[in-house]
Amino acid sequence: MIDDLWYKNGVIYCLSVATYMDANGDGVGDFKGLLRRLDYLHGLGITAIWLMPFQPSPHRDDGYDISDYYGVDPRYGTLGDFVEFTHGCKQRGIRVIIDLVVNHTSDQHPWFKDARTSKEAHHRDWYVWSDKKPANASKGVVFPGVQKSTWTRDKEAGAWYFHRFYDFQPDLNTSNPRVQAELLKIMGFWIQLGVSGFRMDAVPFVIGTKGSKVKTPTEQYNMLRSFREFLQWREGDAIILAEANVLPKTDMEYFGRDGDRMHMMFNFHVNQHLFYALASGDSRALAKALKATKPRPASAQWGMFLRNHDELDLGRLTKAQRDLVFRCFGPDKDMQLYDRGIRRRLAPMLGGDRRRLELVYSLMCTLPGTPVIRYGDEIAMGDDLSLPERNCARTPMQWSTEPHGGFTDSNKPVSPVIDEGPYGYEHVNVAKQRRDPNSMLNWTERIIRMRKEVPEVGWGDFDVIAVQDPAVFIIRYDWRNNSVLFIHNLDDKPREIAFSTKLPEGHGGLLINLLAEDHSRADKRGQHRVVLEPYGYRWYRVGGLDYLLKRSDIDTKAMRKNAGGR
Repeated sequence: MIDDLWYKNGVIYCLSVATYMDANGDGVGDFKGLLRRLDYLHGLGITAIWLMPFQPSPHRDDGYDISDYYGVDPRYGTLGDFVEFTHGCKQRGIRVIIDLVVNHTSDQHPWFKDARTSKEAHHRDWYVWSDKKPANASKGVVFPGVQKSTWTRDKEAGAWYFHRFYDFQPDLNTSNPRVQAELLKIMGFWIQLGVSGFRMDAVPFVIGTKGSKVKTPTEQYNMLRSFREFLQWREGDAIILAEANVLPKTDMEYFGRDGDRMHMMFNFHVNQHLFYALASGDSRALAKALKATKPRPASAQWGMFLRNHDELDLGRLTKAQRDLVFRCFGPDKDMQLYDRGIRRRLAPMLGGDRRRLELVYSLMCTLPGTPVIRYGDEIAMGDDLSLPERNCARTPMQWSTEPHGGFTDSNKPVSPVIDEGPYGYEHVNVAKQRRDPNSMLNWTERIIRMRKEVPEVGWGDFDVIAVQDPAVFIIRYDWRNNSVLFIHNLDDKPREIAFSTKLPEGHGGLLINLLAEDHSRADKRGQHRVVLEPYGYRWYRVGGLDYLLKRSDIDTKAMRKNAGGR
């Protein structure tokens, strides 16, 4: 089958079944509840849903400690409920991608329970063992300050097992061909039930060599090609979106020089430098990060995001850059995590400033890639810093002013709903914003709709246009003889800028504003002058009068007059 590159111009919405909508009143979200909210998501305009883990689990790590890859946790429903959900998505033209967490399992997984019984056990070599504690056991921990080691002794096994994450998450020996075959089987199972792909967790660890004698893991990139080939055979348009926080120099190893490995990757490099640009009011670091991550195969795509379910990882920034971002967006110690990141949601990070929220979402939607939105951010939900680690940004969705935000009828929700302060559910909820035409929710719906109408961002080639003012960021895309241009002011002061851009012959010197009526016409020198309000942004389509006549959504008479015509 031939690739259908649907992800190039998609909008992905990430949610947790557990915290989205509870239908049976037990305090835990479920697939029946999620099914009830599909019309809401369809109305929002998203094209794909990314589900966080929903398989059976002891839930010591929010479901990322999986104990059965082929089932649905009873708290969320049954496999039948899952299939009804995917069918409902298909009816609405929404695709489903799910988390593929195969770097490790729960220590309660039957494979590990068997592996620990003896050295001759069937699943013994499915995990990574050492007869004695390795000398480097304290190195390479993922959660500094919480996790002390990557090796733990198991009394029953009489040996030490490797775990890149928490000690209750033993790593799978992914170099083992039998384990690799099982991973393909897992993917095939869920593809058969209607999913369109996977967000693969911790990809560098999945493909890295493991063992007591491994000082520096070697990435086995051919594993990525085998995953890609399997998906192409089973379902030609299925994708893998890789979580790989790696340096730009290795990006092409993950995508594949011929585009034969990962379909998509999250652009952590741009994400971190975007927040530095916001903190400093200087777009140059963002432009540099975009240039560093520009190379990619034609079929590959970046996933552009602002905040996700983890901390805002700032580990790739310099110490001075990271300290500035901390001061601006997470100044208190309890807002920070693992000595490298910020654990807050987006709205409180930006002080609830609607102007800045619109600015950053406009940026996310106009940077080269596919936007990935975190549930609740469309209504500017807040966080609960009293909850441990990353749980503060994983609170239930706030639907209404009903008890527990309309999430559940139970008095014991799976996680406390934010019920006080400016981000409490009585102030921030879907029902209230649905009735307000100027709400964040309705603005987000409009910006998603417009993002899907500028496929140049997902498909085209881009250039960052240099301007003298570092607070102003201008990016242009060209694709199939069409061009779009986006301008953002990162500062809290207004800006007047002058710039010139190469426009096609007969364009009339016009830039057509896609979000308002203040279109721009070049002066006699070919320059455009634009006044940007604090944190202002502009979306322009490059076009002349001939273009306008083909577009019913533009007042062509007014534009003729502005252009000097009749």
